[in-house]
Amino acid sequence: MSFVFPTKQLSQLTTEIDYGVTASASDLDTGTKFLRITDIQDGSVEWEKVPFCDAPKSKLQSASLDDGDIVFARTGATTGKSFLIRSPPDGAVFASYLIRVKPSSAVDSGYLAHFFQSSGYWKQIKKRTQGAAQGGVNATSLSQIEIPLPTLDEQRRIAAILDKADALRRKRKRAVALLDSFTRSIFLEMFGDPATNPKKYTSRTFGSISTKMSDGPFGSNLKSDHYVEHGVRVIRLQNIGVGKFVDNDKAFVTKEHFKSLSKHKCLPGDILVGTLGDPNLRACIQPAWLHEALNKADCVQIRVDEKIALPEYIVSLINQPSVEKLAHGLILGQTRSRISMGRLRELAVPIAPLDEQASFVAAVRKASRIRDGLNRSERALSQTFTSLQSRAFSGQL
Repeated sequence: MSFVFPTKQLSQLTTEIDYGVTASASDLDTGTKFLRITDIQDGSVEWEKVPFCDAPKSKLQSASLDDGDIVFARTGATTGKSFLIRSPPDGAVFASYLIRVKPSSAVDSGYLAHFFQSSGYWKQIKKRTQGAAQGGVNATSLSQIEIPLPTLDEQRRIAAILDKADALRRKRKRAVALLDSFTRSIFLEMFGDPATNPKKYTSRTFGSISTKMSDGPFGSNLKSDHYVEHGVRVIRLQNIGVGKFVDNDKAFVTKEHFKSLSKHKCLPGDILVGTLGDPNLRACIQPAWLHEALNKADCVQIRVDEKIALPEYIVSLINQPSVEKLAHGLILGQTRSRISMGRLRELAVPIAPLDEQASFVAAVRKASRIRDGLNRSERALSQTFTSLQSRAFSGQL
């Protein structure tokens, strides 16, 4: 791989490249935070939510994290994902499925961390990924990554520019997340917790407020080898977010196949409920641009009777954490926490009067318009950031 700047292997720019400690996570305060791959989400760590480490102090000394360290996921779906450690809690350590890099004085840790987000880095990781199923990297293969290396002053200048661009992008993301939680707060303020029903609304089952409920086809009727590149969209669990349709990981079936499964047809405005995964119960509305679709197994379609309930109200109700707890008694199985459509149909929830629902929906739609604007802004900032990254490591910044 060619870079404009001279390059060095990562091993030449570090004092240590080592593995984390094998130990048990604990909810008990041992005084030692235990950073794992799963604690790194969206480029950040909420240290207050990171568990503690249950192991003798003598075993943990070599795994202690310092400001400026960079940790990498060494296996699984997130292989190669990295995180720059800033102001870790005293004595925090990292787990064995992470690799820790300690940058030397020859390289700025912020510059290095930004390079580990770039396409130049990911191309090298892809080539070095080992293993057939989930893949993985080890300390040796990571140490051989080629790093473009301008002067230290130039590294710091590049890192400062990328820090500012990244901060703007993250602010937009946080604003969108705040709006999502704001919608949940509006619901609770207007209607109270569905589990306790403080306003004594009439409770009705999902079956009684729906004109149609359908789970997706199971077994041989719809398998992954039925998917084609173009056709009718298949809605799967990964497309159902909390209050939002996630338009990625797309799958399609032919129109002919769709006709044979037409009873599972989903239309814009239908409520899509995920009944497996985390959270176990979550819902969104099929967007207007998705004219027709087919829901897969574990995705329940609900078409509400709008003389009784409005889709936005029902989606927000389902997404209240306490409703999942209400449904807990309906969850089947010991290892797979799935709620069947039949049992979901029987779940009774408080239904507010239509005029109150309409007031809530008006507020939600206003928040949604603001969120759409923020999403557009965030996408533009992300494109700008990606462009800056490309220019930075090709000597054009």
